[in-house]
Amino acid sequence: MELILHEKPKRPVIIEGFPGIGFVGTIAVEYMINHLKTRSIGHIFDEKIPPIAMIHGDDTRRLLEVFYAPKQNLVFVHAIAGIKGIEWKVSETILELAKTLNAKEIISLEGVVSPLEDGLSRIFIKSNYPKAEKEFRKMGLEKLESGAVTGVTGALMLKSDHVNSTFLFAETSVGMPDSRSAAELIKYLDVYLGLKIDPKPLRKQAEVFENKLKDMIKVSTKAQNEIKDVKPEDLSYLG
Repeated sequence: MELILHEKPKRPVIIEGFPGIGFVGTIAVEYMINHLKTRSIGHIFDEKIPPIAMIHGDDTRRLLEVFYAPKQNLVFVHAIAGIKGIEWKVSETILELAKTLNAKEIISLEGVVSPLEDGLSRIFIKSNYPKAEKEFRKMGLEKLESGAVTGVTGALMLKSDHVNSTFLFAETSVGMPDSRSAAELIKYLDVYLGLKIDPKPLRKQAEVFENKLKDMIKVSTKAQNEIKDVKPEDLSYLG
């Protein structure tokens, strides 16, 4: 696995969101990328990541891309799909990114299955960074006391003892994209990082945003399956 960077910002905060329960991490990062003045500064390459180019307006996006918001000095690691089976390697590459940029901290966004009370998503925190934990707890976040964390987030949790790392978990009761829970994550990140970003449009346009993400996931999944079905003899460009 290779980390390819075109820029190397100094001392940023890294925020990562990967496909997980309710896709809350992916949705939250996608929303922040779209609403802050970000630019792509690199990507993560691995032969096991499907060669899929996602068309996003005038831009062409990779499945695993790195974005930068210079005003806020934030680096986002954004993934739509294509990481199944390489979670350990991806987590190691994120830690490599943190080391390369001398990052202040890593913030991971994830969902956790739980019945929602009054339709509202509670946010839980797990952190090895006292400053972050203190500030988030002041906002009313509950400490995650038990549960199993899987995927890239779980791997990062096990490997990031030497890096300031904070993990935020949004309650979600659905398996499909949950923009409302993602908006709750953004609400607390906005206070913690001073983003001045309003999550209300995400709540109001939840259905539209979720359908957009569903389409992106459907396209990437279909493309991955088609790639798996291709036989070696079908790859000859010369016939």
